[in-house]
Amino acid sequence: MPQKEKLKNSEITHKINLIFNVSLAILLMAALIIHYLKILPLNKSVFIILSFIGLLPVALSAARALLRRRPTIDLLASIALIFALLAREWHSAAFINLMLACARIFSVWTAMRTKNIIKRLLKYRPEYVKIKKGDEIARIPLSQLKIGDLVVIEAGERVPIDGIVISGQASINEAVLTGESEPRLKKAGDAVYASTLNEGGSLLARADKIGEDTTLAKLISLVEEASRKKTSTEMTADKFTRWYIVATLIGSAMLYFIFGNANMVLAVLLVVCADDIAVAIPLTYTAAIAKAAKRGILIKGSKVLEKLPKIKYFLTDKTGTLTRGKPKIAGLQTFGIKNEEFLKLIGAAEINSRHPIGAAIINYVESSGIKILAPEEFNESPGEGTTAISAGKKLIAGKIKFLEDSGIAISKEERILLEEEKEQGCSLVALATDGKLAGFVAMEDALRPFAHSLVAETKKLGVKSWVMLTGDNEKVGNRVARELGIDRFEANLKPDDKLRYLEKFKKEARGVTAMIGDGVNDAAALAMADVSFAMGAIGSDAAIEAADVALMNDRLERVPETMIVGQKTKRIIKENFILWGATNAVGLALVFLGILGPVGAASYNFLTDFLPILNALKINFFGSRLPKSGRKIDKII
Repeated sequence: MPQKEKLKNSEITHKINLIFNVSLAILLMAALIIHYLKILPLNKSVFIILSFIGLLPVALSAARALLRRRPTIDLLASIALIFALLAREWHSAAFINLMLACARIFSVWTAMRTKNIIKRLLKYRPEYVKIKKGDEIARIPLSQLKIGDLVVIEAGERVPIDGIVISGQASINEAVLTGESEPRLKKAGDAVYASTLNEGGSLLARADKIGEDTTLAKLISLVEEASRKKTSTEMTADKFTRWYIVATLIGSAMLYFIFGNANMVLAVLLVVCADDIAVAIPLTYTAAIAKAAKRGILIKGSKVLEKLPKIKYFLTDKTGTLTRGKPKIAGLQTFGIKNEEFLKLIGAAEINSRHPIGAAIINYVESSGIKILAPEEFNESPGEGTTAISAGKKLIAGKIKFLEDSGIAISKEERILLEEEKEQGCSLVALATDGKLAGFVAMEDALRPFAHSLVAETKKLGVKSWVMLTGDNEKVGNRVARELGIDRFEANLKPDDKLRYLEKFKKEARGVTAMIGDGVNDAAALAMADVSFAMGAIGSDAAIEAADVALMNDRLERVPETMIVGQKTKRIIKENFILWGATNAVGLALVFLGILGPVGAASYNFLTDFLPILNALKINFFGSRLPKSGRKIDKII
């Protein structure tokens, strides 16, 4: 069933429930006010009718739960309500129903909140699109769009597809996906994403992903998935509820047996109904996930949110995570051939490479005005290097060890020059042709903004140590680790080595281990970690699928921000349990002291029910500040 249709059906159900409960609450509130303020004489039949109407949904819910052998707090509420009616405590029954109606209103509102997030995202998907066919432009429904169509996106319009710009130039606001309101200039060759806004300019883009395959659709699926998953806290609360119900019923029976006071037993039942905490816990998680999503932080459910405050170790990739992932050539050295010939050959060896360093070399060669010949044969060893045959020459390009393992001899003089470059903290890509070392290029990759603060800020949030895993040499690893305050690093690692290291680390670590990567090259390692963060996940299916937390942009400060979301959520849930326990203790004391009877107990429970629920909602008003640094990040929750 399409997302819009499912959303519509769900919305109708929620609206019916909301209208019923709001109407019931208003009628009960009006009846109680009129009665206690003596505005008009009210017949008790009004309270009886309203109480029986209110009993129906509670009793049905309790019966369904019993059939599944999972008793809920509705069972306790039903018993309390039935006892009140049998005892002819009509006003107590009215207060119970008012309390339950308000709890159901908050419960429905919590569910609708998630649906509203999805609805808000869906509204960014245009109904119609303009496509270019030959020299003509046609306006068609979005449902008729096909992959490969050329889509025209004018100023003020939402991008309807994930695709590549073919021509034109425009300022695109990607806030709906990344949380960043500053527009990005898009031109030929750049990627654009569904739901983003063209604030100025005109684009012609090729549709690569449409409908359910777009980044927007995956974001919507994530929100839906997050709302369905339960945390261990919620599951523990469910188990506690079952024991709590049994203990309450046994305790009430014992009280009646000892004191023979039905009113006291009824008052106890009214005080201890835990419908407030049953609503407050999921509401807290929903609010936190929603606020994070607005910042471009996609947390895959409340289970992940619950692990965030427990993170003790971080493992991180270097290239594309701590660095920008856009290396550039800082210098080159040749042995026995001219620079131009060297660049021509290394270009042929790297032209089909998928590694960022390969792309940087090709850009440098092409910007030097040198034409690159496509190789007749090509093979790539991920994280190590490439081999190719071009114009009859056998080419080997990559790490020094890769060349040596391939049988290339390196002289003492050549090795001295290589070591000198390594001392500068550069990554080296060497080239051998016809069995001899032809030269090498030295690569630099700039660190991302906030990289220098990342380790320190996460340690203030409880992280014990950081480990960097990199395919670069020891000198590069040491320079970056020392500069960022990283505790340990492992260099010269292949992708498989990273997996083995992570597996071993998890066995030895005492605490939750998190992994940060770019989500594409590190997908397997991300999937293995206890909590995984994928940087720059916008447009990356692999990142969204593999990571527990998908950071839609590549801003490192989102990592401690996400941890703060988890910590504040944990604190609010703890506060809610304390509030619930304290109000129950006070209420029971008032009952046993004879201060509260059934009506007073129902009134007391009704008023104190709002405390955990309102406390859960305060997560919407929190700012996010890194501790002790005094540095404001940005408002998240």
